[in-house]
Amino acid sequence: MMTNTLTIRQPDDWHVHVRDGDMLRSVINYTAAQFGRAIIMPNLATPITSVKLAEAYRTRILSALDPAHDFTPLMTCYLTDSTDPKEVEMGYEQGVFTACKLYPAGATTNSDSGVTHIDNITVVLETMQSIGMPLLIHGEVTDSDIDIFDREAVFIERTMFKLIAQFPDLKIVFEHITTKDAVDFVRASGPKIAATITPHHLVYNRSAIFAGGINPHLYCLPIAKREVHRLALRKAAISGSPKFFMGTDSAPHTVENKQSACGCAGVFNAPFAIESYAQTFDQENALDTLEGFASLHGPEFYGLKPNSRKILLERKDISVPDNYDIMDTQIIPFHAGETLKWHFAGLV
Repeated sequence: MMTNTLTIRQPDDWHVHVRDGDMLRSVINYTAAQFGRAIIMPNLATPITSVKLAEAYRTRILSALDPAHDFTPLMTCYLTDSTDPKEVEMGYEQGVFTACKLYPAGATTNSDSGVTHIDNITVVLETMQSIGMPLLIHGEVTDSDIDIFDREAVFIERTMFKLIAQFPDLKIVFEHITTKDAVDFVRASGPKIAATITPHHLVYNRSAIFAGGINPHLYCLPIAKREVHRLALRKAAISGSPKFFMGTDSAPHTVENKQSACGCAGVFNAPFAIESYAQTFDQENALDTLEGFASLHGPEFYGLKPNSRKILLERKDISVPDNYDIMDTQIIPFHAGETLKWHFAGLV
């Protein structure tokens, strides 16, 4: 019998970019409307590298919220080659930092201050392991001689195996995975290793970026891969395994910054994130595992309680706008101009 309504615990977004300034005020409530909590990425123009910067950023986020939303931003520390382990420990113990984020230097937007070699943060990782603080990893090598479609797989081979061998008790989230290689690695690793999966990597493969010309609004990092990888991600997401959970990697850019010589990396999926996931799970006849992926596995990994509130999803056609008018310009959302088959009806 076809399910036409679905009530689940309110989900959390375990990986999101909400930017800062005018952009923050324009996009934060799309995330806050659906999610109870979200892991906030720290790669601003001035990276969030200290407790003081994280507290100030959290205050700006809270100030931008619609009072109708009960939403908790979970802050992260941007790791650099010179990160002070005492700063990390202090931020975690004070409840300011939920996790630390590892960007290989040059891997993505505002990552130039990131880590140039994993050995440079050994003491920080030892500290994090001892206090139980999760490490969030953008898992790609940045070598120019490595094909962009191979950079995640090479990172696993060069860094991930070494990392889990050297720090067996370190909690690690392999973020926004895009390959069968990453799925297999996470499945084969111990309970300390988990991964987030975005809605867009479940929907399209790399061919879609070039269908009918270059579509910059489907360009993100890590970039979408072959169909075999997309299918592996879908299988992992719906599997019910607690190792895989939701992380939208929603990353807004103005239309000028997407449709330009820059072609900035990022997909803005926040307005219809849970609807996109629900449609994918429905297509796979796996609506029964959506709540685990969206609402239970993430809190369990982070040692938090699931949200007590619940949301209602309805099987109902909903049209995604072609664009959003934001900051005197526009942002093109994921699924722009499409009709989704599930509707987020709100909290119940």
